[in-house]
Amino acid sequence: MNKFETASLLFGRFLLGLYFILPGISKITNYSGTVEYMSAHNVPMISVLLPLTIVLQLGLGLALIVGFKGKIAAFLLAGLTLVISLYMHNFWAMEEGAARAHEMQNFIKNMAIMAGLLMVSALGTGKLSMKP
Repeated sequence: MNKFETASLLFGRFLLGLYFILPGISKITNYSGTVEYMSAHNVPMISVLLPLTIVLQLGLGLALIVGFKGKIAAFLLAGLTLVISLYMHNFWAMEEGAARAHEMQNFIKNMAIMAGLLMVSALGTGKLSMKP
């Protein structure tokens, strides 16, 4: 692996991890607002799933950044991204209009992020990572 590939993997892991860590922190600082938002999207068992989501976003996001069990972390984050997208960006259940287009864009964006995570889960985190 050359220096460009090593640096690209490191920076890519950093950005992907940050994509989960920042929303995880936001869910803590705006817990009640997140509960309301999840309720509006008919998410079941919010009292269990919200804390679990926070722990997964923070823990797995950090694991991805440092490359600790990076393949597993990326795979689990890909699954989390899919579940969140199906509940929170269900554009197919909305009326035509700007809100539907916005949710479809968010859904497609999340599928692209999921693709990146699946690539990391398949190919690994590179040289600059904690391998255990």
